[in-house]
Amino acid sequence: MNLRKIAIAASLISLVGGTVIGCSNGSENGNTASNPDTNAPGNTATNTSAQSNAGSKDGKLRSVAFTAGDLSNPFFVLMGQEIEATAKKIGGNDVRTTVVSSAYDLNQQANQIENFTASNTDIIILNAADKSGIKPAVEKAKEAGRIVIAVDTGAEGGVDATVTTNNVQAGEVGCQYIADRLKGKGNVVILNGPQVDSVTQRVSGCEKVLSKYPDLKLLSKDQNGEGSRDGGLRVMTDLLTTFPKIDAVFAINDPSGVGAELAANQAQRKDFFIVGVDGAPEAVKAIAAKDSIYAATATQNPRGMAAKAVEVGNDILNGKKPANPTILIPVKLITKDNVSTEKGW
Repeated sequence: MNLRKIAIAASLISLVGGTVIGCSNGSENGNTASNPDTNAPGNTATNTSAQSNAGSKDGKLRSVAFTAGDLSNPFFVLMGQEIEATAKKIGGNDVRTTVVSSAYDLNQQANQIENFTASNTDIIILNAADKSGIKPAVEKAKEAGRIVIAVDTGAEGGVDATVTTNNVQAGEVGCQYIADRLKGKGNVVILNGPQVDSVTQRVSGCEKVLSKYPDLKLLSKDQNGEGSRDGGLRVMTDLLTTFPKIDAVFAINDPSGVGAELAANQAQRKDFFIVGVDGAPEAVKAIAAKDSIYAATATQNPRGMAAKAVEVGNDILNGKKPANPTILIPVKLITKDNVSTEKGW
Protein backbone atom coordinates (compact mmCIF):
# COMPACT_ATOMS: atom_id res chain seq x y z
CA MET A 1 0.00 0.00 0.00
CA ASN A 2 1.41 3.41 -0.94
CA LEU A 3 0.86 6.41 1.27
CA ARG A 4 1.05 9.95 0.01
CA LYS A 5 4.06 11.78 1.29
CA ILE A 6 3.42 13.98 4.27
CA ALA A 7 5.81 16.74 5.22
CA ILE A 8 5.48 18.46 8.53
CA ALA A 9 7.67 20.88 10.40
CA ALA A 10 7.57 20.21 14.15
CA SER A 11 8.66 23.15 16.23
CA LEU A 12 9.46 23.20 19.92
CA ILE A 13 6.82 24.99 21.90
CA SER A 14 7.69 26.65 25.16
CA LEU A 15 7.85 24.27 28.07
CA VAL A 16 5.67 26.62 30.07
CA GLY A 17 2.89 25.86 27.65
CA GLY A 18 3.83 22.24 27.23
CA THR A 19 5.39 19.38 29.15
CA VAL A 20 8.10 16.80 29.60
CA ILE A 21 8.61 12.98 31.49
CA GLY A 22 10.53 12.54 30.26
CA CYS A 23 9.02 12.96 30.55
CA SER A 24 5.09 12.51 30.68
CA ASN A 25 1.95 14.45 29.84
CA GLY A 26 -1.69 13.53 29.64
CA SER A 27 -2.68 16.51 27.55
CA GLU A 28 -3.75 16.05 23.96
CA ASN A 29 -3.23 19.69 23.10
CA GLY A 30 -0.39 20.97 21.01
CA ASN A 31 -0.27 18.22 18.38
CA THR A 32 -0.21 19.76 14.99
CA ALA A 33 -1.46 17.37 12.35
CA SER A 34 -3.41 14.19 11.76
CA ASN A 35 -1.75 10.98 10.73
CA PRO A 36 -3.73 9.01 8.15
CA ASP A 37 -2.19 5.81 9.48
CA THR A 38 -3.88 6.14 12.86
CA ASN A 39 -7.25 7.68 12.06
CA ALA A 40 -7.24 9.32 15.46
CA PRO A 41 -7.44 13.02 16.23
CA GLY A 42 -4.59 14.84 17.85
CA ASN A 43 -1.70 12.89 16.35
CA THR A 44 1.30 14.57 14.84
CA ALA A 45 2.95 12.73 11.98
CA THR A 46 6.09 13.09 9.94
CA ASN A 47 6.17 10.87 6.89
CA THR A 48 9.14 11.67 4.72
CA SER A 49 9.21 9.18 1.88
CA ALA A 50 7.02 6.76 0.01
CA GLN A 51 6.06 3.63 1.90
CA SER A 52 7.71 0.39 0.85
CA ASN A 53 5.58 -2.67 0.17
CA ALA A 54 7.59 -4.95 2.42
CA GLY A 55 9.85 -4.84 5.42
CA SER A 56 13.58 -4.79 4.80
CA LYS A 57 14.92 -8.11 3.49
CA ASP A 58 18.48 -6.96 2.84
CA GLY A 59 19.32 -5.11 6.03
CA LYS A 60 18.75 -1.71 4.46
CA LEU A 61 16.81 0.68 6.65
CA ARG A 62 13.76 1.94 4.79
CA SER A 63 11.24 2.94 7.46
CA VAL A 64 11.06 3.97 11.12
CA ALA A 65 7.97 4.87 13.14
CA PHE A 66 7.74 6.46 16.59
CA THR A 67 4.69 6.56 18.85
CA ALA A 68 5.33 9.14 21.59
CA GLY A 69 3.53 9.89 24.82
CA ASP A 70 2.49 13.39 23.80
CA LEU A 71 3.89 15.66 21.11
CA SER A 72 2.78 18.78 22.92
CA ASN A 73 5.77 17.92 25.12
CA PRO A 74 9.00 19.46 23.73
CA PHE A 75 10.92 16.46 25.05
CA PHE A 76 9.13 14.14 22.65
CA VAL A 77 9.29 16.65 19.81
CA LEU A 78 13.07 16.58 20.14
CA MET A 79 13.04 12.79 20.19
CA GLY A 80 10.97 12.69 17.02
CA GLN A 81 13.31 15.09 15.28
CA GLU A 82 16.35 13.06 16.27
CA ILE A 83 14.74 9.78 15.21
CA GLU A 84 14.17 11.24 11.74
CA ALA A 85 17.68 12.72 11.55
CA THR A 86 19.38 9.50 12.67
CA ALA A 87 17.27 7.34 10.36
CA LYS A 88 18.23 9.50 7.38
CA LYS A 89 21.87 9.50 8.44
CA ILE A 90 21.83 5.70 8.41
CA GLY A 91 19.59 4.98 5.44
CA GLY A 92 19.59 8.14 3.36
CA ASN A 93 16.95 10.72 2.58
CA ASP A 94 14.49 8.14 1.23
CA VAL A 95 13.98 6.57 4.65
CA ARG A 96 10.33 6.94 5.64
CA THR A 97 9.84 8.26 9.17
CA THR A 98 6.50 8.57 10.94
CA VAL A 99 6.02 10.28 14.31
CA VAL A 100 2.68 10.18 16.12
CA SER A 101 1.31 10.98 19.56
CA SER A 102 -0.67 8.49 21.61
CA ALA A 103 -1.72 11.21 24.09
CA TYR A 104 -1.17 8.43 26.65
CA ASP A 105 -4.21 6.61 25.28
CA LEU A 106 -3.50 2.87 25.29
CA ASN A 107 -6.08 1.96 22.66
CA GLN A 108 -4.87 4.69 20.35
CA GLN A 109 -1.28 3.56 20.73
CA ALA A 110 -2.20 -0.07 20.09
CA ASN A 111 -3.91 0.99 16.86
CA GLN A 112 -0.84 2.98 15.87
CA ILE A 113 1.41 -0.04 16.35
CA GLU A 114 -1.03 -2.20 14.39
CA ASN A 115 -0.88 0.25 11.52
CA PHE A 116 2.91 0.45 11.66
CA THR A 117 3.00 -3.33 11.54
CA ALA A 118 0.60 -3.53 8.60
CA SER A 119 2.65 -0.98 6.66
CA ASN A 120 5.80 -3.11 6.99
CA THR A 121 7.72 -0.63 9.12
CA ASP A 122 11.28 -1.84 9.73
CA ILE A 123 11.73 -0.34 13.21
CA ILE A 124 8.94 0.66 15.59
CA ILE A 125 10.11 2.92 18.42
CA LEU A 126 7.68 2.83 21.31
CA ASN A 127 7.21 5.23 24.21
CA ALA A 128 4.65 3.07 25.99
CA ALA A 129 1.50 4.64 27.36
CA ASP A 130 1.03 1.54 29.50
CA LYS A 131 3.89 -0.91 30.02
CA SER A 132 1.67 -3.97 30.50
CA GLY A 133 -1.35 -2.91 28.46
CA ILE A 134 0.69 -2.48 25.27
CA LYS A 135 1.94 -6.07 25.45
CA PRO A 136 -0.55 -7.62 22.93
CA ALA A 137 0.23 -4.98 20.30
CA VAL A 138 3.97 -5.51 20.74
CA GLU A 139 3.55 -9.28 20.51
CA LYS A 140 1.63 -8.96 17.23
CA ALA A 141 4.29 -6.67 15.82
CA LYS A 142 7.01 -9.13 16.79
CA GLU A 143 5.08 -12.05 15.29
CA ALA A 144 4.95 -10.09 12.03
CA GLY A 145 8.73 -9.69 12.09
CA ARG A 146 8.94 -6.07 13.16
CA ILE A 147 11.75 -4.71 15.31
CA VAL A 148 10.36 -2.92 18.39
CA ILE A 149 12.54 -0.68 20.55
CA ALA A 150 11.13 0.76 23.77
CA VAL A 151 12.40 4.24 24.54
CA ASP A 152 12.20 6.47 27.64
CA THR A 153 10.09 3.87 29.43
CA GLY A 154 9.83 0.08 29.38
CA ALA A 155 7.27 -2.09 27.59
CA GLU A 156 6.24 -5.72 27.79
CA GLY A 157 5.62 -8.06 24.88
CA GLY A 158 9.15 -8.99 23.91
CA VAL A 159 10.66 -5.71 22.73
CA ASP A 160 14.07 -6.14 21.12
CA ALA A 161 15.72 -3.52 23.32
CA THR A 162 14.92 -0.76 25.81
CA VAL A 163 16.71 2.59 25.80
CA THR A 164 15.91 4.80 28.79
CA THR A 165 17.31 7.31 31.17
CA ASN A 166 18.49 5.69 34.38
CA ASN A 167 15.26 6.80 36.02
CA VAL A 168 15.98 5.26 39.41
CA GLN A 169 19.21 7.25 39.45
CA ALA A 170 17.30 10.41 38.51
CA GLY A 171 15.05 9.97 41.55
CA GLU A 172 17.99 9.17 43.77
CA VAL A 173 20.18 12.15 42.87
CA GLY A 174 17.23 14.56 43.00
CA CYS A 175 16.11 13.44 46.43
CA GLN A 176 19.63 13.14 47.78
CA TYR A 177 19.97 16.82 46.95
CA ILE A 178 16.76 17.46 48.91
CA ALA A 179 17.97 15.44 51.89
CA ASP A 180 21.37 17.16 51.91
CA ARG A 181 19.96 20.66 51.57
CA LEU A 182 17.43 20.05 54.36
CA LYS A 183 20.12 18.38 56.49
CA GLY A 184 17.91 15.32 56.83
CA LYS A 185 14.95 17.07 58.42
CA GLY A 186 11.76 18.55 56.98
CA ASN A 187 8.51 18.04 55.06
CA VAL A 188 8.72 16.73 51.50
CA VAL A 189 6.12 16.32 48.75
CA ILE A 190 6.47 14.09 45.70
CA LEU A 191 4.55 15.48 42.74
CA ASN A 192 3.72 12.24 40.94
CA GLY A 193 2.61 11.65 37.36
CA PRO A 194 1.23 9.08 34.89
CA GLN A 195 2.12 5.61 36.10
CA VAL A 196 4.46 4.67 33.29
CA ASP A 197 7.71 2.87 34.07
CA SER A 198 9.91 5.96 33.97
CA VAL A 199 7.78 7.79 36.51
CA THR A 200 7.40 4.90 38.95
CA GLN A 201 11.16 4.32 38.83
CA ARG A 202 11.90 7.98 39.62
CA VAL A 203 9.53 7.89 42.57
CA SER A 204 11.06 4.61 43.74
CA GLY A 205 14.55 6.09 43.60
CA CYS A 206 13.40 9.16 45.52
CA GLU A 207 11.64 7.14 48.22
CA LYS A 208 14.69 4.92 48.62
CA VAL A 209 16.79 7.95 49.52
CA LEU A 210 14.19 9.64 51.71
CA SER A 211 13.67 6.43 53.71
CA LYS A 212 17.21 6.76 55.05
CA TYR A 213 16.28 9.94 56.89
CA PRO A 214 13.74 9.37 59.69
CA ASP A 215 13.27 13.11 60.20
CA LEU A 216 12.23 13.69 56.60
CA LYS A 217 8.44 13.42 56.52
CA LEU A 218 6.84 12.51 53.19
CA LEU A 219 3.55 14.41 53.20
CA SER A 220 2.20 13.26 49.83
CA LYS A 221 3.43 10.97 47.07
CA ASP A 222 0.39 9.84 45.05
CA GLN A 223 -1.04 13.03 43.52
CA ASN A 224 -0.89 12.85 39.71
CA GLY A 225 0.33 16.10 38.19
CA GLU A 226 -0.03 14.48 34.75
CA GLY A 227 3.53 15.38 33.85
CA SER A 228 2.29 18.76 32.63
CA ARG A 229 2.52 22.39 33.66
CA ASP A 230 -1.26 22.64 34.09
CA GLY A 231 -1.37 19.42 36.10
CA GLY A 232 1.51 20.53 38.29
CA LEU A 233 -0.21 23.86 38.90
CA ARG A 234 -3.49 22.17 39.84
CA VAL A 235 -2.00 19.56 42.16
CA MET A 236 0.46 21.92 43.83
CA THR A 237 -2.29 24.47 44.44
CA ASP A 238 -4.22 21.79 46.33
CA LEU A 239 -1.13 20.63 48.24
CA LEU A 240 -0.31 24.17 49.33
CA THR A 241 -3.82 24.46 50.75
CA THR A 242 -3.62 21.08 52.49
CA PHE A 243 -0.12 21.44 53.93
CA PRO A 244 0.83 24.82 55.44
CA LYS A 245 4.47 23.71 55.93
CA ILE A 246 6.35 22.22 52.97
CA ASP A 247 10.14 22.34 52.72
CA ALA A 248 10.81 20.64 49.39
CA VAL A 249 9.05 19.23 46.33
CA PHE A 250 10.30 16.45 44.08
CA ALA A 251 8.53 16.71 40.72
CA ILE A 252 8.73 13.67 38.43
CA ASN A 253 9.44 15.96 35.49
CA ASP A 254 10.22 19.58 34.78
CA PRO A 255 6.88 20.60 33.26
CA SER A 256 5.01 19.61 36.41
CA GLY A 257 7.76 21.25 38.45
CA VAL A 258 7.31 24.48 36.49
CA GLY A 259 3.58 24.24 37.24
CA ALA A 260 4.38 23.75 40.92
CA GLU A 261 6.48 26.91 40.94
CA LEU A 262 3.64 28.80 39.28
CA ALA A 263 1.31 27.60 42.05
CA ALA A 264 3.80 28.79 44.66
CA ASN A 265 4.06 32.20 43.01
CA GLN A 266 0.29 32.55 42.89
CA ALA A 267 0.06 31.61 46.57
CA GLN A 268 3.01 33.88 47.40
CA ARG A 269 4.85 30.96 48.96
CA LYS A 270 8.65 30.99 49.00
CA ASP A 271 9.18 28.65 51.94
CA PHE A 272 10.19 25.57 49.90
CA PHE A 273 12.26 24.60 46.88
CA ILE A 274 11.58 22.36 43.87
CA VAL A 275 13.68 19.62 42.27
CA GLY A 276 12.61 18.16 38.94
CA VAL A 277 13.76 15.71 36.28
CA ASP A 278 14.58 16.38 32.61
CA GLY A 279 17.04 19.23 32.23
CA ALA A 280 14.37 21.03 30.21
CA PRO A 281 15.21 24.56 28.98
CA GLU A 282 12.50 26.24 31.03
CA ALA A 283 13.66 24.53 34.21
CA VAL A 284 17.31 25.37 33.57
CA LYS A 285 16.29 29.00 33.02
CA ALA A 286 14.34 28.97 36.30
CA ILE A 287 17.26 27.45 38.21
CA ALA A 288 19.51 30.23 36.91
CA ALA A 289 17.09 32.94 38.07
CA LYS A 290 18.00 34.42 41.45
CA ASP A 291 14.42 34.74 42.70
CA SER A 292 13.27 31.26 41.61
CA ILE A 293 12.50 28.44 44.03
CA TYR A 294 13.39 25.93 41.30
CA ALA A 295 16.59 24.52 42.75
CA ALA A 296 17.69 21.54 40.65
CA THR A 297 16.87 19.12 37.83
CA ALA A 298 18.27 15.70 36.96
CA THR A 299 19.03 15.94 33.27
CA GLN A 300 17.85 13.56 30.60
CA ASN A 301 19.12 13.29 27.03
CA PRO A 302 16.16 12.99 24.64
CA ARG A 303 18.29 13.29 21.51
CA GLY A 304 20.78 10.74 22.76
CA MET A 305 18.06 8.25 23.65
CA ALA A 306 16.34 8.68 20.31
CA ALA A 307 19.52 8.30 18.29
CA LYS A 308 20.52 5.21 20.28
CA ALA A 309 17.11 3.63 19.73
CA VAL A 310 17.42 3.99 15.94
CA GLU A 311 21.03 2.79 15.94
CA VAL A 312 20.23 -0.29 18.02
CA GLY A 313 17.21 -1.04 15.84
CA ASN A 314 19.35 -0.79 12.72
CA ASP A 315 21.97 -3.09 14.23
CA ILE A 316 19.27 -5.68 14.93
CA LEU A 317 17.97 -5.24 11.38
CA ASN A 318 21.44 -6.25 10.26
CA GLY A 319 21.66 -9.23 12.59
CA LYS A 320 23.62 -7.60 15.40
CA LYS A 321 21.83 -7.81 18.73
CA PRO A 322 22.96 -5.63 21.65
CA ALA A 323 25.03 -7.35 24.32
CA ASN A 324 22.57 -6.00 26.88
CA PRO A 325 19.04 -5.25 25.63
CA THR A 326 18.51 -2.70 28.43
CA ILE A 327 20.50 0.45 27.77
CA LEU A 328 20.51 3.04 30.56
CA ILE A 329 21.56 6.64 29.94
CA PRO A 330 23.07 8.24 33.10
CA VAL A 331 21.87 11.56 34.50
CA LYS A 332 23.56 14.66 35.90
CA LEU A 333 22.14 17.06 38.44
CA ILE A 334 21.93 20.71 37.44
CA THR A 335 21.77 23.05 40.44
CA LYS A 336 22.15 26.75 41.05
CA ASP A 337 25.83 26.05 41.78
CA ASN A 338 26.64 24.57 38.36
CA VAL A 339 23.89 25.91 36.09
CA SER A 340 26.32 28.29 34.39
CA THR A 341 28.42 25.39 33.12
CA GLU A 342 25.99 22.47 32.84
CA LYS A 343 23.46 22.37 30.02
CA GLY A 344 20.16 20.57 29.67
CA TRP A 345 18.87 19.81 26.21
